[in-house]
Amino acid sequence: MSERQNKPRRVVNESGIEIKTAYTAADVEASGGFNHVGEPGRFPFTRGIHGEMYRKRPWTMRQYAGFGNAADTNQRFKFLIANGQTGLNVAFDLPTQIGFDSDSPMAEGEVGRVGMAVDTLRDFEVAFDGIDLEQITVSLTVNGSAAILIAMYLVMAEKRGYDVAKLRGTAQNDILKEFIGRGTWIFPVEPSMKLVGDTIEYCAQHAPKYSPVSVCGYHIRESGANPAQEMAYAFCIAKAYADETLKRGLHIDEFAGRLSFNFNIFGNLFEQVAKFRAARGLWAKIMKEEYGAQDPGSMWMRMIAAGGGGGLTKEQPELNIVRGAYYALISALSGTQTMALCSYDEAYTIPTEHSARISLRTMQLLIEEMGLTETVDPLGGSWYVETLTNQMRDKMVETMADIDRRGGIVSLVAQGLAQAAVSAQAYQMQKRIESGDFPKVGVNCYRMEEEEAKVEFHPYDEDDAKAQVAALDTIRAERDGRKVQTALDRVEADARAGVNVMPALIEAVRAYASVGEITDRLVTVYGRYREPVVF
Repeated sequence: MSERQNKPRRVVNESGIEIKTAYTAADVEASGGFNHVGEPGRFPFTRGIHGEMYRKRPWTMRQYAGFGNAADTNQRFKFLIANGQTGLNVAFDLPTQIGFDSDSPMAEGEVGRVGMAVDTLRDFEVAFDGIDLEQITVSLTVNGSAAILIAMYLVMAEKRGYDVAKLRGTAQNDILKEFIGRGTWIFPVEPSMKLVGDTIEYCAQHAPKYSPVSVCGYHIRESGANPAQEMAYAFCIAKAYADETLKRGLHIDEFAGRLSFNFNIFGNLFEQVAKFRAARGLWAKIMKEEYGAQDPGSMWMRMIAAGGGGGLTKEQPELNIVRGAYYALISALSGTQTMALCSYDEAYTIPTEHSARISLRTMQLLIEEMGLTETVDPLGGSWYVETLTNQMRDKMVETMADIDRRGGIVSLVAQGLAQAAVSAQAYQMQKRIESGDFPKVGVNCYRMEEEEAKVEFHPYDEDDAKAQVAALDTIRAERDGRKVQTALDRVEADARAGVNVMPALIEAVRAYASVGEITDRLVTVYGRYREPVVF
């Protein structure tokens, strides 16, 4: 055997850290020691934000769901709850996300296609009919039109008799990551930041248990960032939202405890676990030392470890069931508060009830059979994991410092530089997959050339879209038109005055003004975003 063959192969993880063949206590000390570890439930929370973690309460199971009209989605919600789901994660169709009504020419062919169509408060009333909002918390996966949808959710809950001051739930509402990696924006960067600040301020004052922002490293990772960059970008974005809110005179402890995070879970198991352990300690340090937080809850990195859809494949789709099981394992080992496991068919279609049930059962297996709820941070103390945790923290700090040195995340997004950098990395990763340099089972290795992938797509029913438009026409005929116009005038006036627009949005949705009508008034003031050209 040649000398080259005798040498161990060089392994470098996605975050750029070289992995040794074996680790000892000396490696932990060389990487920074055990100083950042601590105890579960205590600063810096590396081992978990709660002392007992899953021994006291398992993670919330919150599958992503929504399609067609509100009635269709309500049925899927009830199916998931009946099968043991403990939270809802609502998908909205593209027109709703970017502020168009279902009867807009811009919405043609997209109404209800990849999520639930929402035009007015009536759709929310139908979608959540029969669902106990105290027992089942709801996450709204929406960004560009998030302020409007948050207003709808709060008004819907209030009309049903819930005390909004005690209402729990989450809105994604992370517009900066939309500019970087997803694209459902409406307004330019500056007014978009103001709207996020409006929602945080309003909820701090009127719905203090509601989480108005879930900062999504998830989509930045799916768009090309590596695991360490995912966390660094998310923390820079979260700091930008905190800074925007602090300008309004609030103290950090008045709102930081309701900021949450949405992170991805596909990739190398140990890299992902170390990523989350490192990030928890880093976020706690940022909140305490940079922002002066006193309340331990303000220092918690509350998170949903979500999806992993970027790791799924259309090729040999049954393998995604296996991938999903490992993603769920990563989530549990990482100490997440909520798990939203992707379904095996999510790489190419809206999940079926069958595939959604498999994902739910996967999470339930970890709780009931695999021992994942028996002890806190079971990988803690591993020389490899502790070394990698320290190294991942250093990578995050390095990336955040580079972002700040280049002008900060808001400036980089406004110039298109952040999105250009992430897109360039996505291109390089795709080249690695195509060349076989980055193994992907069923795609570039262990392929079955003779087998053509047989997949079933979710049907698109044009009659559902017509029914949605008809329902909108009915609402417009039944509502008090004068009240709607008065409310819309206030939305525009408050936007021009630069005051918090949430009270005006609450008034408008209560009058059954539509998403498109409200958005049009805001566009009159703010304009629409145009992507910068970056060479």
